[in-house]
Amino acid sequence: MKFLVCISHVPDTTTRIAFTPDGKALNTAGVQFIINPYDEMALTRALEIKEAQGGTVTVIHVGPAATDATLRKALAIGADDAVRINAEPVDALFVAAEIAHYANNEKYDVILTGRESIDYNSGQVMGMIAEFLGIPSVAVATKLEISGGKASLEREIDGGKELVTVSLPFAVSAQKDFAEPRIPNMRGIMSARTKPLKVLEPATQFKPVQSVAYQSPPAKSACKMIDPANPAELVNLLHSEAKVI
Repeated sequence: MKFLVCISHVPDTTTRIAFTPDGKALNTAGVQFIINPYDEMALTRALEIKEAQGGTVTVIHVGPAATDATLRKALAIGADDAVRINAEPVDALFVAAEIAHYANNEKYDVILTGRESIDYNSGQVMGMIAEFLGIPSVAVATKLEISGGKASLEREIDGGKELVTVSLPFAVSAQKDFAEPRIPNMRGIMSARTKPLKVLEPATQFKPVQSVAYQSPPAKSACKMIDPANPAELVNLLHSEAKVI
């Protein structure tokens, strides 16, 4: 069974985000980057199934050479090999098109992503990959089991859970509880140095989106405390300052 796990290179959640003086890019000075946590869950589940049933796990990422360390960590966790498309991930559609182009030639049984990346939070790549390849997709799954050429998945929905069965090949995005991420051990870290990391040039020039500028959200205003005995003042502030009534 062949697994392809899509990896995003994202700032650690504790990182203080700042932009360049011209506001056109993230200021990466001092920023600690990690594997996107949802992608790490997807990788771990792929490894668990591979270890139980056999197969291979490949990780893929669209990004520049500076992201190689993140791919090496995925190799240290247990992936067999890695592929990096040497291009800036300008938007979800471009990333999905590049991954789908590569995957189409390799014939993977399961393509996994996280539910979203924790930097842009778009949650679009998995569905787009599936559409490009013409295969079924299951979004935000919390469980995945594979047997006899079919996959059984579980999803959380409003008011309960949904059970889904799908034939291979298919694509899936991982939600919380999909798997417990692994910490690379010393053996994994050492072996990651010799595992193949293939670098490919982009196959398309499909870049419909251009980022013009970034800016931080405005600082929160001070909180005004209103005497419970004076509801008229609250009504006045909501009308004159907040302008919500």
